[in-house]
Amino acid sequence: MKLVSLFAQRSAAWLAAAMIVAMNSQFAAAQHVPKNFIVHEAPKPVAAITFEDAKRARTGLGDFTGKVVVLNIWATWCGPCRREMPALDRLQATLGGPDFAVVPLSIDRGGIDTVTKFYGEIGIRNLPIYIDTSGQAVRELGAVGLPTTLILDRSGAEASRVVGPAEWDAPEVAEFLRPIIARRSDPSIRADRDHNDGQPVPGPLTRGVRWLKTLLVK
Repeated sequence: MKLVSLFAQRSAAWLAAAMIVAMNSQFAAAQHVPKNFIVHEAPKPVAAITFEDAKRARTGLGDFTGKVVVLNIWATWCGPCRREMPALDRLQATLGGPDFAVVPLSIDRGGIDTVTKFYGEIGIRNLPIYIDTSGQAVRELGAVGLPTTLILDRSGAEASRVVGPAEWDAPEVAEFLRPIIARRSDPSIRADRDHNDGQPVPGPLTRGVRWLKTLLVK
């Protein structure tokens, strides 16, 4: 009887594993992840960096909590950054509002005047100006090159990252962002993250694999 019971447990475990893999594959296919986008299985905590706005007042990522944020780290001397800025401007025009914001964070040492001049030259109308001349954002957020873009959920956690330029005004980008914008903050997820000593809450696939391991070792 013990042998039959063990066989039944193992069969159930492998069946559950197959279902989890299938569900994960279907979810990934439904995502339609744009080029260069790295989607995290679970949102990652982000350092509480601060920077200056166009009026030279201190602000920071904490001021955007409750919004989905496209945080773009860039500089006027970066060719790919300059080329994607008009597309980011159009993205802000399309989706910007109380639930979404493009936050272009320049690391130009020339400061606000340099960015203001650049915006005027290429006709940027919808993007605000934010400056980090200290380089804190590059260090704290682990940017390995420019441009680097973080997509932050409403709780301020990193849901996705883009290394290099992207076609921000492409339809697939808007389609990727809209479900994130539509998703409201879940206080229970934030509480779980706090209870987990600030570490990311495991995603459904990770939790499923852990559950399977407990079945297989019995």
